[in-house]
Amino acid sequence: MSETPLPGPGDTGQPDFDEMTRDIAEVPAVEVIVTVAVNLMSAAAVKLGLAPHEGDGEKYKDLDEARKLVTALAGLLDASATEISSFHAAPLRDGLKSLQLAFREASLVPDEPGQGPGEKYTGPVYG
Repeated sequence: MSETPLPGPGDTGQPDFDEMTRDIAEVPAVEVIVTVAVNLMSAAAVKLGLAPHEGDGEKYKDLDEARKLVTALAGLLDASATEISSFHAAPLRDGLKSLQLAFREASLVPDEPGQGPGEKYTGPVYG
């Protein structure tokens, strides 16, 4: 079993940026785009009050923040549509639509069709 080396006298505890750069250089662009999209989706779900633990949802609900995240996700998917395959894009678009519908449902005064988060990129979303 390998052990993590203890910090040496000159070790500042800072990340090794050269190593991090080499690591990211090996990651395909599609993987980076999909990872960012999934992170946006997860954050938006939490801000919509859809926290994974029952009863925790209202504690984290913030529709203003959710709107920003959903719009950013829609923009990313719109901009990268030709760069990622439909294999990757289709489930992300489905997730985006689910978030847009959840936002509409969570809003006390729903946006007009086409005015909801991300709808300037996706067009109006209907349930």
